[in-house]
Amino acid sequence: MTTLSFVRARKPGPGAARNPHQPYRKALATTRGRIGLALALLVTLAGLLAPLLSSHVPTAQSGEALLAPGSPGHLLGTDDLGRDLLSRVLYGIRTDLEVIALAVPLGALLGCAFALLAAVHPVLDTVVQRVFDLVLAFPGLILALAITAVLGPGRLPVVVVIALAEIPVFGRQLRAGILVQREREYAVAARVGGTGRARLLLRHILPNCADPLVVQLAVSLTVAVFLEGAMSFLGVGIRPPEPTLGNMLSQALPYLAQAPHFAAGPLLVVTLLVLGFSLLSEALNREIRR
Repeated sequence: MTTLSFVRARKPGPGAARNPHQPYRKALATTRGRIGLALALLVTLAGLLAPLLSSHVPTAQSGEALLAPGSPGHLLGTDDLGRDLLSRVLYGIRTDLEVIALAVPLGALLGCAFALLAAVHPVLDTVVQRVFDLVLAFPGLILALAITAVLGPGRLPVVVVIALAEIPVFGRQLRAGILVQREREYAVAARVGGTGRARLLLRHILPNCADPLVVQLAVSLTVAVFLEGAMSFLGVGIRPPEPTLGNMLSQALPYLAQAPHFAAGPLLVVTLLVLGFSLLSEALNREIRR
């Protein structure tokens, strides 16, 4: 999985404390940040407002198969089973966002918990790092196939695969930050002053490691979109009739020459979502590194 090891944790400046929200505000004020946020919000709102934007049931079939875009009652046309494509794209966005919003934060929390555990004792650090190595030894799709072989296809294995893939990414990101921050003067002074290890980690060091984790969160959302789409495309993720962007692309593959509009909707949405998260992560990374 992608990681941003080049992001430097911001150390507290001498004298006055900095506003912790300042780099985020500056990032969102840049052109990249505004465009990325606008694209991510546009796709998210489309998924949340799916019942209002389309009156069709996404799983309802009809005899009007592969209608062209602009057909009466079907703005984006219909698929091979006569289901309204606009409705399926909108509800597919909702399904994808539900999975991603659960899996990525879960992986981030577990990864950070393992990193904090590793900071307690060198033996625990060694054990945790070997666990991370074991997870990273499996490419994302190989891990997906292994998990699906045990759990079967569906929403749960997609969440499990994305969360497992993100655990070592966030864990190593936070561990690197802890190793740097605990040698800073403020951390040394806190230890000399009698601050306990747990309080030092949670109260002083962890807040100063947060900025790179926020950037990594944006990157991980992009990776999660690809991973969910790949699993559903290969048939080991969420299966029809429940719509997802990945399984819609898989269903459209045999009809690319006959009805290219079948794949255009989900492909455009995936592109906008990935571009939005990518621009956000780049804007955040540029401001945090300053």
